[in-house]
Amino acid sequence: MEESSSWSEARSSCEKRGGELLKLINSPVRTFLNDISRERDTGNLTWWLGEGFRGDGQEPSTIRRPAPSTASSVVSSHATRSRLKRDVNDMALHISDIDKLLEEADKELLRMETTPGEPTNNNRDKFIQHLLAGTQALTPQFALQHNDTILHIYNCSSAILLLSMTKCDVDTNPNPESLFEDIFEIYRVISVLMGSTETVFQHPTGTIYQNSFKPDELSNQVLGSEKQGHVKLPSLDAVLSHLGISQPITTQFATFSVNPHPSDENISGTVCSLMLSNGKSDLKIQNLSEMFEIFLPRPNASALLNSTVVLEKDTTSVTQLNITDPYMTVVLSVVPSIDVSLALTLAHGSPPASPNASNVAILNRKGGYRFMITPEMLRHTAGTWYVDARLYNSTWEPGLTLMITSFMSKCLYWNVTKETWSTDGCKVGDKSTPDQTQCLCNHLTLFGSSFFVMPNYVDISRTAELFATVNENFVVLALLCAFFGLYLVTLLWACYADRRARSKRKMTLLEDNHAAAQYNYLVGVQTGHRKGAGTSANVTVKLIGAEGESTIHNLTDPEKPVFERGSVDMFVLATPFPLGEVRNLRLQHDNSGGHPSWYINKVTVQDLQTRHVYHFFCGCWLSTERGEAVTKKTFNAAKNNEIASFRNIFQSRTSTGFRDEHIWVSIVDPPSRSPFTRAQRVSCCMSLLLCTMAINIAFWNIPVDASSPVLFSLGSLKITWQEIMVGVESGLLMFPINILIITIFRSIRPRIISKAKREDSEESIRPAAVTVPSVLKDTEEVVSLVCGSPRNKISNTERLETTADLCPALDKLHSFIQNMQGETESDPHWVYCSKFLLAALSHLLTCLEKLDAKNFSSPGEYQQILSLTNLLVRKAEMVFSCHLASCPPPVKKKKTRSVGCWLPWWCVFLGWFLLLSISGISTYFTLLYGFQYGREKSIKWVMSLGLSLFQSIFILQPLKVVGIAVFFALLLRPVAVEESEEVEQVLLEQQDKCRRYSGKDTL
Repeated sequence: MEESSSWSEARSSCEKRGGELLKLINSPVRTFLNDISRERDTGNLTWWLGEGFRGDGQEPSTIRRPAPSTASSVVSSHATRSRLKRDVNDMALHISDIDKLLEEADKELLRMETTPGEPTNNNRDKFIQHLLAGTQALTPQFALQHNDTILHIYNCSSAILLLSMTKCDVDTNPNPESLFEDIFEIYRVISVLMGSTETVFQHPTGTIYQNSFKPDELSNQVLGSEKQGHVKLPSLDAVLSHLGISQPITTQFATFSVNPHPSDENISGTVCSLMLSNGKSDLKIQNLSEMFEIFLPRPNASALLNSTVVLEKDTTSVTQLNITDPYMTVVLSVVPSIDVSLALTLAHGSPPASPNASNVAILNRKGGYRFMITPEMLRHTAGTWYVDARLYNSTWEPGLTLMITSFMSKCLYWNVTKETWSTDGCKVGDKSTPDQTQCLCNHLTLFGSSFFVMPNYVDISRTAELFATVNENFVVLALLCAFFGLYLVTLLWACYADRRARSKRKMTLLEDNHAAAQYNYLVGVQTGHRKGAGTSANVTVKLIGAEGESTIHNLTDPEKPVFERGSVDMFVLATPFPLGEVRNLRLQHDNSGGHPSWYINKVTVQDLQTRHVYHFFCGCWLSTERGEAVTKKTFNAAKNNEIASFRNIFQSRTSTGFRDEHIWVSIVDPPSRSPFTRAQRVSCCMSLLLCTMAINIAFWNIPVDASSPVLFSLGSLKITWQEIMVGVESGLLMFPINILIITIFRSIRPRIISKAKREDSEESIRPAAVTVPSVLKDTEEVVSLVCGSPRNKISNTERLETTADLCPALDKLHSFIQNMQGETESDPHWVYCSKFLLAALSHLLTCLEKLDAKNFSSPGEYQQILSLTNLLVRKAEMVFSCHLASCPPPVKKKKTRSVGCWLPWWCVFLGWFLLLSISGISTYFTLLYGFQYGREKSIKWVMSLGLSLFQSIFILQPLKVVGIAVFFALLLRPVAVEESEEVEQVLLEQQDKCRRYSGKDTL
């Protein structure tokens, strides 16, 4: 070769002379060339030259491998010795002149190739850096008009890669894992420069295919070539959300004949890379519903493992597979000599004893007799595996043979973050052959972007300096002032609403409860949220149980309005004895007032002695104008499957969740009995708002990620993935503060203040005077109440008109007491009945003692009634003591807690302290960041704040409420009926009422 030639020209020249251009520099060749450059003796080396390589009468020419660039030169050893010393820094002088830069690059490549110890790490990195800078300085117009220059850049890039991978000290000084990514960055820049031009660049290490398509043209598009590797894209529906609608997409498919990331993985064949770009940034595509189909040739694949076996009658063929890599896919082909079906069974460790349905495959001619054994089928377990082949629904014929072949393959991609080859998201396809692997991947190749965005740094020491710029930038300050003004107005309204709600929160002890009745039920009535659901009518209730029924009770409270829209009213109803299992509930109203129509949503009845709860799902109108046009209706208790149904629990949890858990919505309509007041909720919202502002502004104005895709575009308004992540992280960082403050307020035990005027209440209960009509009425009421249970076997008495009717009534009670004395087995029914009679008769005896004999028809009658009553009191006391002593304790349900624990009431001050502290700190940092950003950037930040608030109010909070509702609904856990100290105080009030009524402190 007499003059410098390009690589292709040199190869053609060698072929014309009957030889072959040297492609591989092994150790002897490298030594030979180094000795020539140093004029050493090479007589001890033997060389085989191609035919025609040596000319007639000429001395052998010195062959030097040309540097893989456009202008590679062949020089003699004399030229090498006379060459001046060069340095890679010479390239930095010509960044703006691409032609001179590439000229210097060729010279530097030649220097590196001919100098021992090159390329060094420093020179290699500087070479790539200068070449990238020169490429970035080009314009698209220049690139389109100078394809030879672009090819020259490709060749220089691949040349430095090839030199780095074949350097002498690659074992002791390995290349960095990022080398290929650094080289490929030059390819990315060229891809953007070339734009829509369809080009194919061939370089010594592979081929690059570049083209541009409209988004709708990418559907199932094939890139590359059959010989060197190609990729088939998914359908347009699978990738459209990642591409956009109108922007053209630039594709760059690159194949490499060598592995740019050597590792322990035995990677053979072609390595490829696929990049899609919208002209501004690379598109990051992953987790697709359809797969990319990548076909990679395997020119140096190992020979097939094959064998032929004769399958005798009633026998099986067992193939042993030695699996060293559990992530490898094995393709097994079992082809019979005749058309039959085969059943193949896979087993680990030993041949399968019998076909296993879970690991069996049926092969036939239609399926090509191929059995693909995936890593999942191997359970990612290495070791010895066996495949049993036998006939399946086919007839054996003499001479039947099976030709068994197998090969293994695996698909990987380079994970930049972990710097290792990974199989995640990729698998071997069924179109794989021994010479070509089909890889199915749901993502493009390398991903290197970080998920989280770090906040900005702010210098607290510049506080005074930054606050002094308030005259120039008052955007953030004005926004905070507006929020604080709105907060104060809302807080005043919340305090007024809390004052009204506090009076309605009272638990009502029904006034028409008999003072001697001691068996208590807690009745919770939920009025619906529909328009006009509240009622002005007088409502009555009657409980009907398996062992008796209560009298009709008026559900009223003189100290508060009841049955308003959305309210939950709690009443304590007392009966003389247990009603047993409450089966029915009868509600009625008198249709009085201006809006008598009433929508009743639900009623719960809790037996306060056994803690058993009965649910009544009403969901109807009691009205003469709506619904069924009735004002009286009986409801059946819900069954267990109705209570635990998904629909009931989900509706209950969602309703209570939005009214209590959703901090913003709960301000308007919180649960009526929640200790978490409106004022506290408003203040928590303000604190959360300030925290959101502080967190959001801390992440604002971060360096723009050029590769962040645009998710939404409307005119000049564009929202990128980076901006979305700022909003999401702000919401996530807000949750700890949310949980801390709100949990404190929600978990504080309410302060129950006893009535200050106990004496006044006692006077109001104690009757002012005792008269015969009042005694007759009390006696008649006692007999009527005792008749409410069939177990008592006592008939109701007629109306008592005169004192003469007292004796028959008392005789009925005497007979009832004797019946209770005859009961050998005691239970709560007899305990509460005897207790009721003891209290009622003691009150009657006290009243009779206050009357004179003149109030009766004769003194003898008075003495007879007084003596009989005194006798009944003593007998009732004896019966009560007897049954109380022998009665087993009532079976109580395990007490459930709706919350983990109650905080003492003074923790409210701790909650307010944390709330004010966090609000103050958040306000300070918000102002500090705002003054540091300046006016224009502060205005842009306000837009991001709106997005974060929208996420919190309309996305994160509702998702939390619905998520909790679904969680509890799936667990089938109904909403628990809470017990509180207020219930206990009302019960104590009823007991105190009984003691004052009977005059006995022991009751």
